[in-house]
Amino acid sequence: MERFLQEAKNASRVLAELSGFEKNRVLREMASALRANTMSLLEANALDMRDADINDLSVALKDRLLLDEKRIDAMAVALEEISALKEPVGRILDGWITEDGLKIEKVSIPIGVIGIIYESRPNVTSDTAALCFKSSNVCVLKGGNEAENSNRAIADILQKVLEKNNLPKSLISLIPDSSREGVAKLIKMDKYVDLIIPRGGEGLIKYVCDNATVSVVKHDKGQCHTYIDKDAKIEDAIKIAINAKVQRPGVCNSMETLLIDSQIASEALPKLKTEFDKAHTQLKGCASTQAIIDVAFATEKDYDTEYLANILNIKVVDGVEGAIEHIVRFGSGHSEAIVTQNVTTAEKFLNAVDAAAVYLNASTRFTDGGAFGFGAEVGISTNKLHARGPMGIEGLTTYKFKIYGSGQIR
Repeated sequence: MERFLQEAKNASRVLAELSGFEKNRVLREMASALRANTMSLLEANALDMRDADINDLSVALKDRLLLDEKRIDAMAVALEEISALKEPVGRILDGWITEDGLKIEKVSIPIGVIGIIYESRPNVTSDTAALCFKSSNVCVLKGGNEAENSNRAIADILQKVLEKNNLPKSLISLIPDSSREGVAKLIKMDKYVDLIIPRGGEGLIKYVCDNATVSVVKHDKGQCHTYIDKDAKIEDAIKIAINAKVQRPGVCNSMETLLIDSQIASEALPKLKTEFDKAHTQLKGCASTQAIIDVAFATEKDYDTEYLANILNIKVVDGVEGAIEHIVRFGSGHSEAIVTQNVTTAEKFLNAVDAAAVYLNASTRFTDGGAFGFGAEVGISTNKLHARGPMGIEGLTTYKFKIYGSGQIR
C-alpha cells in the first residue's frame, strides 16, 4: 500500500505540468474510449449483477449497480462536460499590493492526492476520476466490492488512455487492497494522501471519520425532507413530492420524510396517497396522518432512517415552525425543500434550515453535480468547512499565496 501511494504522490508532479488544453483532450479521449468499450463494460457489469442476485441485494442497490448503454453514454457525456468546464487551477482568486510594495496573489491549486471511498455505483469511478484529473489531482479509488468487475473495467479503460498519452496510470487507480484492512491503511496514510472523501452508508462514514488521520470531507446520509406549507399549490406540491421520492428512491437526494402543514393535511393527504399508491410507495405516518389516510405507523426510528427505497414517512406539523423543528431533530444537513407561495414563509425556511441545499418549490432530486452544472460530482459534502453540497472541480482545489517582491525586507 505504501509503495502504491508513493507512486500516486509522485504522479501528482506530472499533473502539475499539464496544461488545461492537454487535460481536456485526454478527458475527451476517455469519453470516446468508454463508448468504444460499451460491450466489455456491459459484460463486466453482468458479472456484478449476477453476484448481486446470488447475494440477494436489494432492488435499490441493484439499480445503483446496473449499467446499460444509456448509463454508459451518460458517463461519457459527463466526461465531455467536465472537459468543457473552465480551468480550475491557476486562477487568481484575489490580488493586492501591500504598503511595503509586495504584490500578493491568491491562486487556486490542486489539493494533491485524493482517496475516494464509495459503494455500488460504477459511474462514480469515471465521474470522480475525471473531476480529479481536470482539477490536477491524483485519485486513489476504493469502490464497493459489489461493483468490483465494473469498477475495474472502467479504471482499465481510463488508464489505457493515460498510457496512450505517455501519462502514468497511477494518476487514476484503484487501491490494491480493497479489504477493510486496506481501507484502514489508506485513511491513515497522511504522508501520501491529502484528502479522503467517503460516500456510502452510515456505517462506512462513521468508520472513516472515527479512524482517519487524513483530512475527511464526508458525504453523509441523505435524510431529506419536503415540507408542504398551507400556502402551497397542492398540484405543484404533489408533483414535487412524487418526484422527490419516486423518480429514483435509491439515491441520497431522494426524500425520506414528507412534512405537511396541519391546516391542509385533510385536503392534501388523500390526494397524495392516491398518487403514491400508483407508484407502489410504502407509506408510514404519524397518528395525525393515520387519522386521515390508511398508512402504517412511523416510529421515531423511522424518521431517522435513510431508506434508499420506495418507502416514505409522513408527518403532520404545525406550520413552518413545526417543519423546521422536525428537520433540526432528524435532518442530516443534505437537502431540504419547502413548497409554498408565501414569500415570507419561504424565506424563513430557507434561512433557518441548516442544510447544504435548501429548495423552494423544487424537488430535492436536483442536488447533484450534473444538475448543478458541474458535469459530475465527487460527492455531496455535508461538511461545513472547505466544501459543502455537490463537490465539483472547484471543491477539489485549495489555494496558495504568490508574493512578488523587489528586494523588500522586514
